[in-house]
Amino acid sequence: MVIARERLARQGLTGPAKGSAAAVVRALGAVQAQEFVPAQWALALRLRPGATLRDTLCAHDRGRILRTHVLRPTWHFVSPRDIRWMLELSAPQVHRAMAPYDRRLGLDPPLLTRAAGVVERALGEEGFLTRAELGERLGRAGIAASSWRLGHMMLWIELESVVTSGPRRGAQHTYALLADRAPGAPRLPRDEALGELARRYFTSHGPATVQDFMWWSGLKAPDARRAMDIARPRRTEVDGRAYWMVGRAPRAVRRARAFLLPIYDEYTVAYRHRGAVPAGPAMARSPRGGYVRFQHAVVIDGQVAGTWRTAPRPGGGAVDVVPLRRLTREEARAVALAVRRYECFIGQPGGGMRQSALSARLAMR
Repeated sequence: MVIARERLARQGLTGPAKGSAAAVVRALGAVQAQEFVPAQWALALRLRPGATLRDTLCAHDRGRILRTHVLRPTWHFVSPRDIRWMLELSAPQVHRAMAPYDRRLGLDPPLLTRAAGVVERALGEEGFLTRAELGERLGRAGIAASSWRLGHMMLWIELESVVTSGPRRGAQHTYALLADRAPGAPRLPRDEALGELARRYFTSHGPATVQDFMWWSGLKAPDARRAMDIARPRRTEVDGRAYWMVGRAPRAVRRARAFLLPIYDEYTVAYRHRGAVPAGPAMARSPRGGYVRFQHAVVIDGQVAGTWRTAPRPGGGAVDVVPLRRLTREEARAVALAVRRYECFIGQPGGGMRQSALSARLAMR
């Protein structure tokens, strides 16, 4: 529980609210974001109460936060001030992870380099283009760009610091030139980048283990050890396990006991060791290791106490909560407050928890 309380404060869930989505991303270093709207909710949870989807989408569309593949082969939100040095640090490891899939798709370095040139010229002329539009440009240049090939080509081009996210066009995402969205983004010497990544992680995600940091950052053991030598996090031991952190945790100032955390929230996904915050069915482990099934998590007092999902109904929507245990009346009230906060974020106040969930599943002592 001590570790959970400190993580909640450091991640901004119970600590002082950040003033903007950009400040949240900057503090956390990178925020996993392959599920776009749930990732917006992850940012809003760390802002002032009443922050809406419109607020966080505005930060994305104006380029105050950028969405790209970095650290691991998945989408993350990053700050324009951090994107270039983070890409340069993590691109080699992500390229290695993706190389077998690229070869299977017939994507060799000369072809990928040629595709990057086509994309760079198209965006230089047009400013912002969707993936489908870029696929058309590639096809005209004689580069086959089926769905899977196109996705892998764009990932490779992102890692080469050519493109990043542009503003949405309706419901569609666009790409833009990284140089246009993050002009003057600094580059860092490798050791400085390693140290900064470790400092950012152990400040915002600590207390965490070395294995947690390796999972989150994608770094191999030698680089992770070098990063920690530079960052010099403080060590503490809990139940015989070493945890590390940088600086002091901010004081918990928010009274919320319960949170509806979105799928892939940093509080649940940024750690390899699950002992401090057991996730139950919100994050199920495969027989070979690793997590293969993710769900939105209900967190009460820092511990995963259930799952939740949005459930459509005539005239609006509801939140379907499935507890893992019997909840006290105080806990149930805290969950109801968390539901109302989500409704305000999404712009559907008054939907509430699904009544069948309350009567059949939300048993209270």
